Amino acid sequence: MNDVLWALFHVCIFPGGLFALGFALFLKGLDRRLVARMQRRVGPPLAQPIFDIAKLLTKETLIPKTACKSMFLMAPVIGMTGMAACAAFIPVPGVFDGMYMMGDLLVLFYLLPIPAIAIMLGGSASSSPFGAIGFSREMLIMLSYELPLLMILLTVAMITGKATGIGTADFSLLNIVQYQTTYGQFGLNPIMIPAFIAYLMFLPGTMGVPPFDIAESETEILEGPMLEYGGPLLALFQIGNALKIFVVLSLGVVLFFPGQLGDFWLVNLVWFMVKCFILMFFAISLLRSVTGRLRIDQAMMFYFKIPAVLAFISLVLVIVV
Repeated sequence: MNDVLWALFHVCIFPGGLFALGFALFLKGLDRRLVARMQRRVGPPLAQPIFDIAKLLTKETLIPKTACKSMFLMAPVIGMTGMAACAAFIPVPGVFDGMYMMGDLLVLFYLLPIPAIAIMLGGSASSSPFGAIGFSREMLIMLSYELPLLMILLTVAMITGKATGIGTADFSLLNIVQYQTTYGQFGLNPIMIPAFIAYLMFLPGTMGVPPFDIAESETEILEGPMLEYGGPLLALFQIGNALKIFVVLSLGVVLFFPGQLGDFWLVNLVWFMVKCFILMFFAISLLRSVTGRLRIDQAMMFYFKIPAVLAFISLVLVIVV
């Protein structure tokens, strides 16, 4: 019974749930403000993402007459709950070891595409032609960045497994953190640097931000799969998107820079949040402020030619060295 209560706490309160949502919304507000300043604009207040969600929750829920009602309603719920579960698996070094008895890298690999799948389901269920176009674009871009992500996770698991004596890949997030505590962080290991760079390139694609905001491009397909959504349903999509920000940034920190400062949990929590912000700034905010939108074929070729090759280089080096 206690295990169930603790699992609910981790999913609903910390590190998932309220903590993940609050921190991610703060990062989204900070990202908007930073991008605006880099483009010589004032930008919105830091709390604007919270205001947006609060306003949407007060609106009426409208469903297109020709839509598949059940799927249209379920899609945002699926995306949000999938990311809430993901957030509970992420360890926070020096604070929380993660739900390591219930999930590891393989579980996260299967759960991470859920928001993209939810967007595709919602877009196809809306019966909008723009939603159908967005569906196809989202599917193609997801297939493009999943390949380098798989090789990155396999590289991290294999180097950990070789060191811990398993002999094969070790997908335990807790063991990955403990290995780096003993032998040094992967982000500073020359063999792992190509994989780290590939992960930085993976982040804007999975978050759907410029130059990879192809599936929802406002000037071309009017938000694509999101066109028919509004009110509480759109708020759920935004909450799921915020939780995904926390998951992918936290996962990047855990995989490559999980170091902690001392034994005091509050200091380690703040240090973890600072590293998430730094990762967001260089992988998302800076890129978003200086780039335009790629075509879908350009985005696919980019992921197959650069991040996939970098991740493959690290994978081969781990096997050979």
